Amino acid sequence: MRGYFGIGIEGASKPFNVGTLFRSAHAFGAGFAFTVDADFRDERANVADTSRASEQMPYYHFPDHDHLFLPDGCRMVGVELTPDAIELPSFKHPSRAAYILGPERGNLSQEMQDQCDFIIKIPMSFCVNVAIAANIVMYDRLISLGRFAPRPVRAGAPTEPKPEAFYGGWISRTRDKRKADPEKFRQAPPPDYSVIDGTLDDDD
Repeated sequence: MRGYFGIGIEGASKPFNVGTLFRSAHAFGAGFAFTVDADFRDERANVADTSRASEQMPYYHFPDHDHLFLPDGCRMVGVELTPDAIELPSFKHPSRAAYILGPERGNLSQEMQDQCDFIIKIPMSFCVNVAIAANIVMYDRLISLGRFAPRPVRAGAPTEPKPEAFYGGWISRTRDKRKADPEKFRQAPPPDYSVIDGTLDDDD
């Protein structure tokens, strides 16, 4: 799968939720994880993070939204139930993205929403646990950008194989021209200067 993604939470206060989120991010192949304005004890988060995700991928803690920074070209995607948010099943994930979720007992701050390139929402009647919401978003990214066998028309396993990876070859306009008309590009042999100036005899 091309690109990368990171996932984070703003205003986290429950270490078990953070540990579960980071463990899931590690399992889904996240490039990094981060928190913004978090207030929890790291050692308690490790109880839920049995994979020790913070030792396997970069983890960043930003004190507030003003100090948050992302890699060049990385798009910020907020996850929040707002009226004008894009529904997740209809959202095209950026190849380089950082997903940010709100705190367990609140919403994504307006300041953070203003920094987002997109706001998406999971179409459901009410909010779910922040770690569960993160898993849904990461799974949707996986199935929409990953390479899998197509779903069959009927219930059950796929009937078609997973598409083969395609790697483009080296492209050269000059090479293509030579293939079309090689005689045009055939180099003439260098002149025989011994014949021109007459300084060498036939034995030479």
